[in-house]
Amino acid sequence: MNHLKADAVVIGGGPSGMLCSAVAAERGLDIILLEPQRILGRKLRITGKGRCNVTNNCDVKEMMRNIPGDGRFLYSALNKFPPASTMELFERLGVKLKTERGNRVFPVSDNANDVAAALIAYMKRSGVRIEKCSALKVLTENGVVVGVKTENGVIECEKTVICTGGLSYPLTGSTGWGFEAAKALGHTVIPAKASLVPLESDDEYCAEMQGFSLKNVALSAFEDDKLVYYEQGEMLFTHFGVSGPLVLSASAHMRRFGECKYRLEIDLKPALDEKKLDARLLRDFEKYINRDFANALGDLAGRAMIPVLIKLSGIDPDTKVNSITREQRHALLRLFKAFPVSVCGTRPVTEAIVTSGGVSTKEVNPRTMESKLVSGLYFAGEVLDLDAYTGGFNLQIAWATGYTAGNSL
Repeated sequence: MNHLKADAVVIGGGPSGMLCSAVAAERGLDIILLEPQRILGRKLRITGKGRCNVTNNCDVKEMMRNIPGDGRFLYSALNKFPPASTMELFERLGVKLKTERGNRVFPVSDNANDVAAALIAYMKRSGVRIEKCSALKVLTENGVVVGVKTENGVIECEKTVICTGGLSYPLTGSTGWGFEAAKALGHTVIPAKASLVPLESDDEYCAEMQGFSLKNVALSAFEDDKLVYYEQGEMLFTHFGVSGPLVLSASAHMRRFGECKYRLEIDLKPALDEKKLDARLLRDFEKYINRDFANALGDLAGRAMIPVLIKLSGIDPDTKVNSITREQRHALLRLFKAFPVSVCGTRPVTEAIVTSGGVSTKEVNPRTMESKLVSGLYFAGEVLDLDAYTGGFNLQIAWATGYTAGNSL
């Protein structure tokens, strides 16, 4: 490729870029998609642990509630292409879908590759030309897009869409190039931070329980002792702290490290209130009345957690169960209902599922995704300063912004 011409160049072969390209080409435009990665949609293929949480089966109002930042910016795009439209599109493309707990939508096959393959087939049917090379620079004259310089030459075009993602999972191609390109064209870029990311803890007992997962627990997150998140589900202890679906969602509420203190509390038995849990403890203590305390918790806690519970309770492990006082039992009960985990920070941005930050939405037209500063320049997906909680909401942002840009070119 030395010198090509197209109506528009879409930079980035992720979810927003692929959908944007297909939609625009289906409208009759000559579209070139630039993607240096050998495989299109690499990050898409690993989302949802390889199952791909395509969207969330909810209305626009619920969708907006799950966007902690500038959700209002997405109002127009989400009304044009809500979750129902995403589901309809993929069913039409031959991907059968199912709705699971929390209204999370997955392919029936539980295979993210099916979602990527359907998008690639859609692009090819629509006539998108795919060029496997890197964009180097968006070319402009007098504030108007005139082309894209690539490692293989120049593509002449009047429109360009930057869909290059954030900084998460750099091996999938999210290198932050789009941020630099936007800055070079005069855009404000909010520094990228990790969102939906595992959390680090100073508590030694997290590492002691490395690999131990908790199911059907409730997690509360506090910012300076104010509750900012509560949800039931699954989580995991690691060598650095905690991870898993609940923790990733909680992390999206922790945006002021350095200014605020954060901590977590785990309700290990959310189905039991304190009165019922106390009755359960009394039954277990009656059952193991002549045993040592260290051998009396097997019915209530996982093996990996028992030594930690004993240590934090302050009860000598050799104490006979029949010698445990009411105050000691109540201290143990509080541990089960509010197991503490300190939080000292997040894992690096490269380990985040999603990054917050990106191109300022104040400088982008929400109805079209076109830049307010450069005519013919558009943005879609995670390169924008938009992110949401887990549950398919971030992919829905990619679909809605990609669709809007593709229809606006």
